[in-house]
Amino acid sequence: MNGYRDADLQAAAEAGIRAPSMHNSQPWLFRLREGAIEVVADPARQLAVADRSGWAIRLACGAATYNARLALALRSRPAEVYPRPRSAEPAVIARLVPGPERAPTYVEQDLHAAIDRRHSNRGPFWPEPVPADVRIRLIDAARSESAWLDLLVGMTALAGFAEIAGSADRVLRRDARYQAELISWIHADDAPDGVPVGAGAPLPEPRNLLPQRAFGNRRRTPARAHDPEPLVGVLGVAGDRPVDQINAGQALQKVLLTATDAGLVTSMISQPIEVPAARDQLRRSLGRTGYPQLAIRIGYGTPGRPTPRRDVADVVHDPDHVN
Repeated sequence: MNGYRDADLQAAAEAGIRAPSMHNSQPWLFRLREGAIEVVADPARQLAVADRSGWAIRLACGAATYNARLALALRSRPAEVYPRPRSAEPAVIARLVPGPERAPTYVEQDLHAAIDRRHSNRGPFWPEPVPADVRIRLIDAARSESAWLDLLVGMTALAGFAEIAGSADRVLRRDARYQAELISWIHADDAPDGVPVGAGAPLPEPRNLLPQRAFGNRRRTPARAHDPEPLVGVLGVAGDRPVDQINAGQALQKVLLTATDAGLVTSMISQPIEVPAARDQLRRSLGRTGYPQLAIRIGYGTPGRPTPRRDVADVVHDPDHVN
């Protein structure tokens, strides 16, 4: 089997950069090495305060890996993925090796088409419920990547999650260094990274059920004052090692793309994962033996637009230039 070539790397990187990352920090690099494509964490873009453990960078690079997988499948060159292939090089998140050539499946085609449309929607969602068959698709998407997605059903479960998330959000708001770092990633709408001012959530109000980071200063419109009963999913995996977090990132991206393909909008809630005590409380409330990795707000809403990304040339590197 012939190895991947520069055109394959280009396609994988073009898709990979559309993955989500905390504060849109885009902490990934892509390289061709010995016929395989490697997704590499960029330590210069790791959030020093919010992501001291590297959890968020591994989740983001895992999501980028899933996008790269789809791009390679669309070229009839699907990849076999090896997370953390070298213990001596922890920055190498995943190694994509060519598998047997085949035509892309219909699902791969649909999810690949959703890559450019997917983005975080931090605005209020509409009251229309997510249909049962679509919920099943989201759960199956996580399961197919060896993860689980618990959709919180009923106001009791939702209120319990909101209390945990709100408590974690208050802890983070009291951390001056954390808030200063967050503010430093609020950029102009045409900036190649960071969260554009126009993409931020409206300013929080007392009646809001779920916490969202306010990256701007706009207020909610009266017609869409708040989400009456938002659908929240908690994504998790069995373990909590770096390789588990990478796999969770791949599952996260498949869930997000499945939601986009179904006409849904999403945003992510990481506060209850970032605060260890809140995460442990969330884990116990779910009755899970595994580890929550992220919460996702899911529903219908006013379409937005994807945030800008850095140029592909900035993230494709020669292996000799990455340690």
